[in-house]
Amino acid sequence: MLDLRLADDAGVSVSVLSLGLACCAVEVDAAVQAGLLIPSDTIEGPAPRLTVLVVAGTVTAPLVPVVESALAALPATSAVLAFGACASTGGPYWDSPSVINGVDRLVEVRQYVPGCPPRPEALCDALREMA
Repeated sequence: MLDLRLADDAGVSVSVLSLGLACCAVEVDAAVQAGLLIPSDTIEGPAPRLTVLVVAGTVTAPLVPVVESALAALPATSAVLAFGACASTGGPYWDSPSVINGVDRLVEVRQYVPGCPPRPEALCDALREMA
């Protein structure tokens, strides 16, 4: 997991769980490379108002314990964002027997970002809405 924050708002802390099984994980990396998300340890200031677990990629049955333990490791003031079609509904892989048809079947999701894949700016917009 990477601990990141929005570059223009130090009040949102983002824990990115990049499952790396679909193109959405690359879009999260693109947000970091573009400077839209920056490492939390480079920002001074008040503690974050909210920690967001970004699930970006196809969630399969073997990854269920990983998602659950990642959420359990976060503070009480946390929320889940499903980034992209695969995390939201299973995407084009929805009919595979090992694919979970949306991370919301495992945990409560507060925000969805549609697309296949969504743009990095869409991720940042959703995080701002959650703050």
